[in-house]
Amino acid sequence: MRAATVERKTRETDIFVALELDGTGDYDIETGIGFFDHMLEAFAKHAMINLKVRAKGDLHIDMHHTVEDVGIVIGQAAAQALGECSGITRFGHAYIPMDETLSRAALDISKRPYLVWNVKFERPKIGDMDTELFKEWFHAFAMNAGICLHVDNIYGANTHHIIESCFKATARAFRTAVALDPRAEGALPSTKGVLGG
Repeated sequence: MRAATVERKTRETDIFVALELDGTGDYDIETGIGFFDHMLEAFAKHAMINLKVRAKGDLHIDMHHTVEDVGIVIGQAAAQALGECSGITRFGHAYIPMDETLSRAALDISKRPYLVWNVKFERPKIGDMDTELFKEWFHAFAMNAGICLHVDNIYGANTHHIIESCFKATARAFRTAVALDPRAEGALPSTKGVLGG
């Protein structure tokens, strides 16, 4: 089974993540940040991964360390679960509409991580959460999962819809990319014979 468990403890956060790539979209998430939990639940559901997250962070300071570190640990768990990436589809993309909003994600599980983030918000916060922290999560996830990830909000007005469509688009692209390709017969998806580098 392609699964991993990762724990990370620092002076700022204490995080546990259990992730199964070949899941059913089950989730059990507690970060202490309500809207962030909602986005991670949507990510797990639409990526069809099983995801458990327990995070305790220095929320008395702000949410930055918790959000970024959760991205780091989920990314590390994804990378461990993928292993050498033998037989995966590797690439994925998705367009997700939400009412007036349309967002797109495209990704390559290349082990050459990168983030292109073309998303802007009119509001500085959703609830108590700073909207600038979403880029921090996507960056931390992509860097630690070894993913080249491009996220674009093509248009939209409602900040909630914009960020939720970005999470769902990334989830659907990830679901496609991690899927095992029956025609690949376990081969590494690279003409170089290696990913990364």
